[in-house]
Amino acid sequence: MLKLGVPSKGRLMEKTFDWFGARGVTLRKSGSEREYAGAVDGIDGMELVLLSAGEIPRELAAGNIHLGVTGSDLVREKLANWDSHVTELTQMGFGGADLIVAVPQAWVDVDTLDDLDAAAAAFRARHGFRLRIATKYHRLAREFLREQGVADYQLVDSQGATEGTVKNETAEAIADITSTGETLRANGLKILEDGLIHASQATLFRGRRRDWTDAQRATMKSLQNTLAI
Repeated sequence: MLKLGVPSKGRLMEKTFDWFGARGVTLRKSGSEREYAGAVDGIDGMELVLLSAGEIPRELAAGNIHLGVTGSDLVREKLANWDSHVTELTQMGFGGADLIVAVPQAWVDVDTLDDLDAAAAAFRARHGFRLRIATKYHRLAREFLREQGVADYQLVDSQGATEGTVKNETAEAIADITSTGETLRANGLKILEDGLIHASQATLFRGRRRDWTDAQRATMKSLQNTLAI
């Protein structure tokens, strides 16, 4: 069987079901709402596996599922050298959000990453420790800031409401996902002009594990023809 991993709840699951359904492939849960298995109608030889969006990159890389729908940000964050583990088959046009760097609106002289770099150096000279940037996306934030030449900062982990860390004085800036920017503005934050790390959306990925059976390859070809991808 060809295993397709899909987010197990919420709007991402609903939108994924709608996306496949509009293309002639019906995804449905099996049994009760508490069960994490499902069925696929319209393509023979497929099995639906319901997982959290954050689990799907790991399961793809391990070969436990063959296909998966999740945010492109999560694949890039959770898998080092992500494109050696998975192939991006198609962007799905929903679940859009931007991973950005934001700073306090009160920092009137900080509008770009160059400004942030200068502010971080001044902050360390004044306080004796590095400027703190709160994030859940350590890999993506670190790689982006390194590429942009920002130094004298430290990443601090945020597993709650990242936008509130600056007000709570546990960080001076943030790197976080935003859709509209309203929550950022409500917390007195602004996005740097060149602070877009990654524009994320729901994406269908294929694992790069090579040990597929002939039957799985045939099912995959049938699916691609049906979805026109």
